[in-house]
Amino acid sequence: MFCSIVRSVFVFFPAGAGRLPAACLCLALALCVASCGGGQQQSRVSDDLEGAGGAPVKRGVKPEPDAEAAVIEATSSDGKIDYGKIVVELYPNVAPQMVERFKTLTRQGFYNGTTFHRVNPEVVQGGDPLSKGEDQSRAGMGDSPLPNVPAEFSDVPFDRGVVGAARKGNDVNSANCQFYITLRRVPQWDAQYTAFGKVVEGMNNAQVIAGAPTRPGTENPYDKIVIKSITLQPRANFK
Repeated sequence: MFCSIVRSVFVFFPAGAGRLPAACLCLALALCVASCGGGQQQSRVSDDLEGAGGAPVKRGVKPEPDAEAAVIEATSSDGKIDYGKIVVELYPNVAPQMVERFKTLTRQGFYNGTTFHRVNPEVVQGGDPLSKGEDQSRAGMGDSPLPNVPAEFSDVPFDRGVVGAARKGNDVNSANCQFYITLRRVPQWDAQYTAFGKVVEGMNNAQVIAGAPTRPGTENPYDKIVIKSITLQPRANFK
């Protein structure tokens, strides 16, 4: 709101009224930068925010990238559309169990052939083994053969590009294999879901996936968006 007001000062300041004093311009710019920030980024969530289901919240931990990054490659089901790569850095110091689970399944090739079964302007979600078949009605309900992963909530905010662990409803300890990528700041997920990584390259590709046409009344892409592969590569290979 304040940014809009400041912009209005510059756009609608009467041409015949002379120029704004330099000090006023500097103050307006400083306040605009302070209030608008660098977009949607936020360094920490409120200390008062409680974890979903009473789960503990890890606070004050600066995400430290793992030595390996996950590289997601996606295509259309017929292979005619290449959605490119999405590179995710992983944060084992924030969510060690979920990062280990994701890496374990990646090494096993578990994700290859699954789909991004849920897309909307807020998120793209994938990694469900039930999404491999033609029947997408149960996509989003599947798990790996491994046990569920308990909640690992933190004060890392769900900014654009953050990768989180999907779960079943209000059961905070039901994360397993599915993951999602946030496409914009989603404050209502802060300390309510496990954040375990962030996209460092290919957010534009995630946005393209999110814009895919969906089946009427669902968030399922009309044409399947297949995760061709997820591989682990040295984090140092990427920006």
